[in-house]
Amino acid sequence: MTEAPPTASYRLQLQPGFTLHEAAEAVPYLAALGVSHLHLSPLLAAVPGSTHGYDTVDHTLVSPQLGGEEALRTLAKTAHGHGLRLLADVVPNHMALPVPEQLNQPLWQVLRDGPDSPYAPWFDIDWTAQPGPPDAPERGRLLLPLLGARLGEVLDQLSVEGDVLHYHDHAFPLRPGTAQLPLPELLARQWYRLAWWRLADSELNYRRFFTVNELIAVRVEVPEVFEATHGTLLRLHAEGVLDGFRVDHPDGLADPRGYLRRLAGATGGAYTVVEKILTGPEELPADWPCAGTTGYDALRRIDGVLTDHQGAERLIHAYRHDTGAPSAEEAARQGRAELTAPGGGLAAELERLVRLVGRICAAEPALADHAPDAVRAALRQLLTAYPVYRPYVVPGEPAPPEAVEAVEAAMAGGGPTGELVRDLALGRLGRGPGRDEFCARIAQTASAVAAKGVEDTAFYRWNALLSLNEVGGSPEHPGLSPEEFHRWCAHQEQHWPQSMTALSTHDTKRSADARARLAVLAELPTTWVAERAAWQAAAGPGPDQDSDWLLHQTLFAAWPISADRLTATLLKSAREAKRQTSWTHQDEAYERALAEHARRVLDHPGLCPRIEGFVRTLAPHARSNTLAAALLHLTVPGVPDLYQGSEEPLYTLVDPDNRAPVDLGALAVRLTDSPTGRPGDLAREKLHLTTTALHLRRTTHLGRYQPLTPTGPAAAHLLAFARGPEVITAVTRLPYGLAHAGGWRDTTLDLPPGTWTDELTSRRFAGPVALLELFDPYPVALLTRKAGS
Repeated sequence: MTEAPPTASYRLQLQPGFTLHEAAEAVPYLAALGVSHLHLSPLLAAVPGSTHGYDTVDHTLVSPQLGGEEALRTLAKTAHGHGLRLLADVVPNHMALPVPEQLNQPLWQVLRDGPDSPYAPWFDIDWTAQPGPPDAPERGRLLLPLLGARLGEVLDQLSVEGDVLHYHDHAFPLRPGTAQLPLPELLARQWYRLAWWRLADSELNYRRFFTVNELIAVRVEVPEVFEATHGTLLRLHAEGVLDGFRVDHPDGLADPRGYLRRLAGATGGAYTVVEKILTGPEELPADWPCAGTTGYDALRRIDGVLTDHQGAERLIHAYRHDTGAPSAEEAARQGRAELTAPGGGLAAELERLVRLVGRICAAEPALADHAPDAVRAALRQLLTAYPVYRPYVVPGEPAPPEAVEAVEAAMAGGGPTGELVRDLALGRLGRGPGRDEFCARIAQTASAVAAKGVEDTAFYRWNALLSLNEVGGSPEHPGLSPEEFHRWCAHQEQHWPQSMTALSTHDTKRSADARARLAVLAELPTTWVAERAAWQAAAGPGPDQDSDWLLHQTLFAAWPISADRLTATLLKSAREAKRQTSWTHQDEAYERALAEHARRVLDHPGLCPRIEGFVRTLAPHARSNTLAAALLHLTVPGVPDLYQGSEEPLYTLVDPDNRAPVDLGALAVRLTDSPTGRPGDLAREKLHLTTTALHLRRTTHLGRYQPLTPTGPAAAHLLAFARGPEVITAVTRLPYGLAHAGGWRDTTLDLPPGTWTDELTSRRFAGPVALLELFDPYPVALLTRKAGS
């Protein structure tokens, strides 16, 4: 790698309310905090007003609304002056289909000139799916499903000015020579077809980011497209402004490994992590040239080891009994299946695969006579049953064993057409017209089905314990034993020692500290079920039992919470769940009842004090989970990536709640005001722990991971490990159960020889140490020993 890898990074969400100028002002604080790198959200020009930057419109410009390239260079210079470097978020999979459309000039030229445009290879368009203009019907055209009603109902809302067609704020280029035609003929002659937005799910003929019509996929596997879309970022890297990259959504790419190889070659092996979502026991492909993932796999393990498995199972049983919900596995299966059903959110993507299989079979007589309905059913079977995000089959190479196993299991009993789809997906039929494309496209579609069917459907429906429903989570397997946690850490150290670790991100549905509260509920399932029943009795039931389980946990996780934040979270969750309402078919009566119930709960004079009292009663145990998770995050193998503001307790919910600008100036004041923390003040405690561990990482090599085993009656409540001969991490787990079982009593941890100093308290220990003494006043300890002591 060209630069030393980070010791820790700090994610900043750049947006109009927090630009590169504000980021530069925050550098002294972030350096004092102890990170080595700033991790910047996407930098290139995006849709005006974008609060996330994943909707790129111009790859040649650093976003003017963020301050432009001059502000980025100022930030880099300031950061370098404080010993910090910059990581940038790269968005290779897609760019915006913006309003007005001319903001995206490559797409604008494709709309004007059609498949003959030099920019046509940029975009993943199936030109064969829509008949072309009358003078070139075989050339096809691009469906633009953005009209508010059927075309005939909005013709009077279309107008022509010069060579531009207008529809409200939309603008479209006119094909040369068509501006003077009558409107119906003019529309028929274009390389695009304006259509009612509801046709997208069935007729769309361009690949998009999941189900977002406004984000059109880019074919970055084409070398010229890679160079054009990455040129600015690569130049800034070559000039020393940027030092590494986070790659967004690699599973959307046709060839993730090939992309990473090209990026590594262009940067000389710069530090790069990928937002690859690993599920279950899945591992990152060993031949990907990157440092690792963005850390959701670490989040799942850290949360898991702090969650009571047996209690969570009891809570799940109570939830399913109360609501009639299916198992988590069945909820995930249903979510996947619905995405590709007729009218489902990814039905158009399925139909593209059906057409592709048809072309493959038509070109090879030995593959003929597979009816479209049979092909469609086989594809749905594979996409519904595939257990992880996608297979990584490279045409011309043997399919990875894990892909073979998963595809064959998914297609069991699929008959002759199922066998055809299986063999095409695994590249077994050799290379030929359409076959290489199928390997890539089935994988890309599988990742979209997994993301939308599980993360963005099932995880909003299944509300037994909300902390289980994070990206890559496995709510059907709640909790993780210390032994399993240690095995994962050892594996990471051996295979991906520089992979990121994360607890909160811009995409987590609930921040780490909100989940730390929720984890306590798994330790007292009977108490929680009774408590939420009392809340329900006081304020009355909501529109349905499932929404009440969501409401009550959200209140507990984010308390105190405003009515606006609460209702926004409930409404988004209900729409994503797609049961009683959805983004595309909103049930106004249901949504009104949901919002009114939430406000009724917050307005209830007797209930709010009870909620406050319950949160306060469990606060010591939530505090323990918060500090334990934070210390694990900062000391397990890998590179901790801190989300903005998470160095203090952060009780945020799903976006946009978790993407608001953070007052880093106020954090800087508190860092200098109380550099050693204040026991009992969780905000100061967490800030003190965070900066202490970060500075330790910058000055001390964290060596080989070695589990440590306590002895005594409460040994199961300790998680401890050494990092080489000089550092030990010890944290409390399952604190509620510990307190109600009599505390630590005579449980001890046998420290290696020498004198050990707790960096959080400056107290010293040697030999076997009683945990009752070690964990005072903090429920965690970060011990160091000087060489030779």
